Amino acid sequence: MIDEQLQTELEAAAFRRLVAHLQSHTEVQNIDLMNLAGFCRNCLAKWLKAAAEERGLTMDYDQARQQIYGMPYEEWKAKYQK
Repeated sequence: MIDEQLQTELEAAAFRRLVAHLQSHTEVQNIDLMNLAGFCRNCLAKWLKAAAEERGLTMDYDQARQQIYGMPYEEWKAKYQK
């Protein structure tokens, strides 16, 4: 049986892998993700920001997006957004 701590660690590892996957597949556009999956990189950033705030931490949207995109959003947008 998996205890709560291990479950959290597994979920965190899966999240990090998802973020790394999205960072390495820049050809996948946010609009495509939104249309197919109902979420995009910006949604992940908003969820990360909300999770930080729920724990009393300060994180602005740009900080959260930089963690998800692996670079400032404006830089990612200029390089990869079609």
